[in-house]
Amino acid sequence: MEEAAADPRGVLYPARLPAIERYSPDPCLRQLVSWFWLVEWDIAPGRTSRQELLPVPQMNLVVQAEGVTLSGPASGASHRDLSGSGWAVAALLRPAAAQALGVEPVQLLDQEIQFNAPELLAAITEIKTRGSHESNGAACADAFSSWFNAHLPHVSREGLRANELLDAVAMERGIVRVSQLAQHLSLSSRSLQRKSERYLGLGPLAVIRRYRLQEAARRLRDDPGASIAGIAAELGYSDQAHLAADFRKVLGYSPRTYRQGRI
Repeated sequence: MEEAAADPRGVLYPARLPAIERYSPDPCLRQLVSWFWLVEWDIAPGRTSRQELLPVPQMNLVVQAEGVTLSGPASGASHRDLSGSGWAVAALLRPAAAQALGVEPVQLLDQEIQFNAPELLAAITEIKTRGSHESNGAACADAFSSWFNAHLPHVSREGLRANELLDAVAMERGIVRVSQLAQHLSLSSRSLQRKSERYLGLGPLAVIRRYRLQEAARRLRDDPGASIAGIAAELGYSDQAHLAADFRKVLGYSPRTYRQGRI
């Protein structure tokens, strides 16, 4: 199993996050899984580590010692508090996986539900309890892959189109309006709205805004000298005020406050 490149999107404060291992899926699973990810933590007694997130609008199938859960898409910024010690092994699911799993992402918005996958839980737990740290990451990803191959059907044409929708927003920085996305995909705005809500759980405008804000946050972190007005222009905002308004609406604070780390 090949390790995937680090992807800082969605993590507002990467330095506060425990080290994450990522593995690319086998070619036969790339329409269902973006990547597999693994994390371990060991927080000092009496302390809590809060992870501030603006996650990509995708679901996660998560295995922990306590069981397997399916985490739905987030409607906006979120956080997760870590305490004690533990581990998680997960698959970041592509939009097409929703239909394959028989779930409606919109019904799981901002929710995490128990998911019945005893074979997957047993396989991952065995690896985590007996394997060495140096090798169990790839072994867990392989076990996840085997479970997907055994339990999920082939991706439908509609699922593939939903994947194209997400890829277009993620990769085409110039797409800042729903009309542009609809034209790029040769869909009517109404068809785009239905497809986005069915497979991602969010409307297309919310999806576009999520990726543009993720990119803005990354630029604010990585390039302290870049002007906020310049970042806004690069991401297709008409002016700095519109970027600031999106920041406040989704994250609850201004780009300047985020850059200064005062939250």
